[in-house]
Amino acid sequence: MIDILLTQPVPEAIDRQLLQLYRVHRLHEAADTAAFLAEHGGAIRAVVTGGAKGLPNAIMDRLPALQLIAISGIGTDAVDLVHAAERGVQVCTTPGVLTDDVADMALGLLIMTLRDLGTGERIVRAGQWGQVNQPLARRVSGIDLGIIGLGRVGHAIAQRAKAFGMSIHYTDHKVQPDSGYHYEADILSLARRCDVLVVAASADQGEALITTEVLQALGPQGYLINVARGRLVDEQALVKALQERVIAGAGLDVFVDEPNVPPALYDLDNVVLQPHRGSATAQTRLAMGEMVLENLKACFSGDPVPNAVQVRTPQYL
Repeated sequence: MIDILLTQPVPEAIDRQLLQLYRVHRLHEAADTAAFLAEHGGAIRAVVTGGAKGLPNAIMDRLPALQLIAISGIGTDAVDLVHAAERGVQVCTTPGVLTDDVADMALGLLIMTLRDLGTGERIVRAGQWGQVNQPLARRVSGIDLGIIGLGRVGHAIAQRAKAFGMSIHYTDHKVQPDSGYHYEADILSLARRCDVLVVAASADQGEALITTEVLQALGPQGYLINVARGRLVDEQALVKALQERVIAGAGLDVFVDEPNVPPALYDLDNVVLQPHRGSATAQTRLAMGEMVLENLKACFSGDPVPNAVQVRTPQYL
């Protein structure tokens, strides 16, 4: 039986199938990682992991028989693709199936942030309705929306935004004239033009796209939504911008050092925080798991892995 390694839990239905097909080792349950890898690492032929967790080179190099890193997600920034290729290890993802959930999260964060729904709920739960005057919120319909990265997720966000009568603008590594949306050549220009910036870019290169300059360009009436990766935002600059009201607010599903959130954000009333749950629906996680199973089967059958990725230039989600 083929040995595989899990770095995190998977849906129960997927776990049952993995147990039927493979000898499953659970790194996330190991009390001593080094001892665990010393005992089992030599037999591991595939790793199943998440996009945010990935697989550090230090662990990859303890797996001499490794053939495949199967990511349940679309982000590859937590895996060194060059190092994997040098090792002859394939890397695959689960594209497409989580697009709608992530786009839904982006719109949910946008509405919750601009309409200040969290504050309203806290007032009602505390029995303070009629006693506390909540400031008027920002209208959502008809805003100028800027999307950083017009890939699958970016297009899905734009489609939803159209239903709210939003004017849609974007920046990307290439112009997409067939989209019908307004293209801006750079993020600074996009920030100056829009009421809300949504980050939908990949983080393969790990460079911050949202800098102090971008936040200043977005301005005191502007909002930032991030459903991509925390590292795409200069987190310290964002905290300062929120504290000093350089921007009006932010909705964040991702952070630089997850699950650690900058403590300063907890005390701010102009930011909505989520624990990286963009694809966290039962339906989508099951579909992602099924794609992982297909990728594993192809690898060990000697067939082309259907969702293999290559070392590449920056892309968008």
